[in-house]
Amino acid sequence: MEKITDLQGTFTLNNGVKMPYFGLGVYLSEDGQEVINAVKWALDEGYRHIDTASIYKNEEGVGQGIAESTVDRENVFVVSKVWNSDQGYEHTLRAFNDSLNRLGFDYLDLYLIHWPVAGKYKETWRALEHLYHQKKVRAIGVSNFMQHHLEDLLKDAEVVPMVNQMEFHPFLVQQDLIDFCNEKGIQYEAWSPMMQGRVFKMEEFKQLADKYGKSIAQIVLRWNLQKGVITIPKSSKKERIIANAAIFDFELATEDIALLDAMHKGKRFGPDPNDFDF
Repeated sequence: MEKITDLQGTFTLNNGVKMPYFGLGVYLSEDGQEVINAVKWALDEGYRHIDTASIYKNEEGVGQGIAESTVDRENVFVVSKVWNSDQGYEHTLRAFNDSLNRLGFDYLDLYLIHWPVAGKYKETWRALEHLYHQKKVRAIGVSNFMQHHLEDLLKDAEVVPMVNQMEFHPFLVQQDLIDFCNEKGIQYEAWSPMMQGRVFKMEEFKQLADKYGKSIAQIVLRWNLQKGVITIPKSSKKERIIANAAIFDFELATEDIALLDAMHKGKRFGPDPNDFDF
């Protein structure tokens, strides 16, 4: 695994693109001033990775926040995703252009298939490959793809996905899936690392926070990175955006990584990729 250094450190994707391993997620951030402020605060703090999606309905605000910041667009790694109702080859191409227009950009750094819609995700992937070959996007990937989805996709894919963004937290480690992605050169990425807030109520996390003199959120996010998993904690509060990033002055001991790994229960707090209806 590549070394974890600082807030602007990166993991190298399978096509050589360097992706910052820590970013700001903007799910549930309202379009307009709320998300604009969150993006600007994050970039001011040193974040260089912003993760949005068309279904979040805040791409315009994300683009405006970047435009109003002191950081040049080319120095920010911006991610968006194609939503389920937009999947299929032609629909995906249109959805991508719509996202670009809302963001005010002429390219994206990473574009993901948001969910594996049965009967459509292969054609959606073909559209992403086209966008990639046209250099409209620097990297392409998937989200919420289990191993069987990936195996099915790889049967016909010309390009191996660079990223798989999954629900990932101590109750849903899915080490077998991580290992499969690592074997195929697919970078694993976390969403919902805080178990929708449940980590803050658990004694095990309080004990680890006390041990390291850190917050529970900082313990969980550091665990993500030491697992080689990119993480994008979401917040629209300035103090939390700053605090979430203060994880580069300590390291979890091997036994504490193992302790968190051992909490795996196969428990989801979001939809099941094998049984969802959007």
